Amino acid sequence: MLVYLRLLKESFGFAMNALRNNKLRTLLSLLGVTIGIFSIIAVLAAVDSLDRKITKDLSSLDKNTIYLMKFSFGPSDIPQWKREQFPNVKYDEYTYMKGAMTNTDQMGYQIFTRRESIKYDSKTVSDVNIVPASHELIDIQGLEFEKGRFYNESEANSGTTVVVLGNEIAKSLFEGSEPIGKNIRLYGKRFTVIGVLKKQGAGLFGDSDDTSAFIPVNFVRQLYGDNNTSLVNVIIFKPQEGVDMDAYKGEISQKLRSFRGLKAGEIDNFFINVFSGFTDLIDGILGQMNLVGWVISGFSLLVGGFGIANIMFVSVKERTNLIGIQKSLGAKNRFILFQFLFEAIILSVIGGVIGLLLVWVIALIVTKALDFEFVLGMGNILLGTGLAALIGLISGILPAIAASKLDPVEAIRTGM
Repeated sequence: MLVYLRLLKESFGFAMNALRNNKLRTLLSLLGVTIGIFSIIAVLAAVDSLDRKITKDLSSLDKNTIYLMKFSFGPSDIPQWKREQFPNVKYDEYTYMKGAMTNTDQMGYQIFTRRESIKYDSKTVSDVNIVPASHELIDIQGLEFEKGRFYNESEANSGTTVVVLGNEIAKSLFEGSEPIGKNIRLYGKRFTVIGVLKKQGAGLFGDSDDTSAFIPVNFVRQLYGDNNTSLVNVIIFKPQEGVDMDAYKGEISQKLRSFRGLKAGEIDNFFINVFSGFTDLIDGILGQMNLVGWVISGFSLLVGGFGIANIMFVSVKERTNLIGIQKSLGAKNRFILFQFLFEAIILSVIGGVIGLLLVWVIALIVTKALDFEFVLGMGNILLGTGLAALIGLISGILPAIAASKLDPVEAIRTGM
């Protein structure tokens, strides 16, 4: 064991010596490993960070949450021209389904509308995500409050001019003063602030509850009517735990088809989007990102492997005389093989560590510059180091075998 430790120490010394004596040649040869490890670990760290962010953002939503609307979350077999003729879901369909559906924990109604500006005294916040929704949204999305409350059923049904503000919107408008009870202007009307949400951070697609304002859905219905084609309406279902989802979706389809008077043989003119299908789509995208990262890094690691092999063949040639002396003093082939193999692994790991350091620096910059936590986890660090060591092992095996098979007499003569 002590022999191999001494061998490892000597190999490390030779590797450092190669770096000192031939800086440019060695660094250029290590560049492929550095770029390869940087590429794959940067992509894996980004995907892990995105996955962590997605999990955090969507943790309040049940994966079985269903969005009933005229659009599909994913690809559809129905032609686009036909989908464009589908009607919006209506509020009276929401009230009907609320009374007709079984095994339902919560059911809400929401309208997707354009962004607006909100004013308070001389201050204006533009590009605010307005969320007109029924009172059930607080339980469906698990909204958490810094202060105040959400509007109740009576306020939602009557379209009362009350508003719940996202954290960033409240800070921008009131700058530390008490927002509850204050009147802001939206849609040319005065709305009373009744609640402020807890800070959430940047959302999955840029949007966030921090930059949103929640108002009773019936106010927007009274403002625009039920047939405005610029709006997209959705009925949100939160099934009871343990429900058979296929049977539940079948019940939704049967009830809405009956309400709309669709005949047997006619296709559904609506889409039942299960939230888990959306998360599966995101997982697929993340998987594609991982694949691209591996392909890009694979080419770089291949180039890096050739670079390491080149260094080691040059090193064998430069130390031919030393190999001959070691063998003449009784060094076994295995000793010589491991000496060069360890050296190749150490050089490759040095290239990999440089790549990991670059990822770490970028992670710090991205985390500070953006409202996004870019994390380089221990698992990815170990993976990067292991990959670098593997590249060194594969690249160094041929030069190491060549060195171990040198004839001592020929080696000493060649080196003289």
